[in-house]
Amino acid sequence: MIALLIRDLKLGTRAGGGFGLGLSFFLIVVVLVPFGVGPEMGQLSAIAPGILWVGALLACLLSLDRIFALDWEDGSLDLLATSPLPMEGVASVKALAHWLTTGLPLVLAAPVLGVLLNLPQAGIWPLIWSLGLGTPALSVIGTFGAALTVGLKRGGLLLSLLVLPLYVPTLIFGAEVARRGAMGMEIATPLLMLAGITCGTIALLPFASAAVLRVNLR
Repeated sequence: MIALLIRDLKLGTRAGGGFGLGLSFFLIVVVLVPFGVGPEMGQLSAIAPGILWVGALLACLLSLDRIFALDWEDGSLDLLATSPLPMEGVASVKALAHWLTTGLPLVLAAPVLGVLLNLPQAGIWPLIWSLGLGTPALSVIGTFGAALTVGLKRGGLLLSLLVLPLYVPTLIFGAEVARRGAMGMEIATPLLMLAGITCGTIALLPFASAAVLRVNLR
């Protein structure tokens, strides 16, 4: 499992991987928002939590088609299916590698980009907590979507259509945590809901992803 994780981390951080692509898209979204809604600081402060969460979600979405695509093209996925490592473990490692190369950098960059949107100081830590808890769910759900569309030509659009509805609960509670934190309100309830969603996806979706991969490899 460790060797597979290291391999996927190397693939994700090299040129064309999800690391630079996700961060660049996140930065572009944050920079363009003031041009679209205006430079008024109060308005930017009010929409900052939602914009940051939507930007992070879309940035995660960009690299989902790469999770299994390279392994499918070079035949590595067939070898992984016959290896001692169960497919549930393969799916879990793939999701972890995606989060480490895409989700974690977004969590670290979000406070800095929040300053560009005039996010209140009180909302910085709630934003970090919400993204830290929510982005693993995005990676696990995205891995399931990537498993469904593996092997399909031009499956990126279909992958987006499949995954985006599943992202909605995570987006709602994640943005609510950041919004309440920025307003100085209590965040425990949406934070617990977000943690429950993440724990549920981590517990269940690797099995669903493994089942779908076995079907696609037959």
